[in-house]
Amino acid sequence: MANNQATGFSHEKIETNNFLMIVLILIVVAVGGLVEIVPLFFQKSTTQPAPGLKPYTALQLAGRDVYIREGCYNCHSQMVRPFRAETLRYGDYSKAGEFVYDHPFQWGSKRTGPDLHRVGGKYSDDWHRIHLINPRDLVPESNMPAYPWLEKATLNPADMAPKMKALRMVGVPYSDEEIAKAGDEVKGKTEMEAVIAYLQVLGTASAAPAAAK
Repeated sequence: MANNQATGFSHEKIETNNFLMIVLILIVVAVGGLVEIVPLFFQKSTTQPAPGLKPYTALQLAGRDVYIREGCYNCHSQMVRPFRAETLRYGDYSKAGEFVYDHPFQWGSKRTGPDLHRVGGKYSDDWHRIHLINPRDLVPESNMPAYPWLEKATLNPADMAPKMKALRMVGVPYSDEEIAKAGDEVKGKTEMEAVIAYLQVLGTASAAPAAAK
């Protein structure tokens, strides 16, 4: 009787052993992650702020928090990819150095609505206000929900200093003076004003050096 039993190494040993398969997959993912991701921590292009980039002001930071709280990232990305179709529609493609002060970043991956990374300065404050209160007043076919309560809700000044101190611990260069004045900057401001301030600064860092030339 012929001996058909396989000898030596066989993929069957891995494919029929769930535990071994999981361990080997984890090892491959870990090694691949080290090779691909770790070098990025040492590249200036990914760790140094883009020319003209400044940390968010207290009002802009409060607006960013409202943006996240309302789930705007579920429908809007903030990452213009380096494809001609995208740069023609949205503007210059996004660079890593533009996000070094974002914790967490808002790149996103779904675009029920348009990308917002270059929306700063594209529309007036009044346009944004009307659009947030009722998007269909400006874009009849829009399926974006309305956010009328933002116009009445006021910011809590006491929230800002702790947030800015926490961000300074992860590398955002806020000064003691900026942190001390943060509460006064947002005092009496509405969430609507904060969100608009945040939207108006998105993507403007790349435009600043060009305007200075």
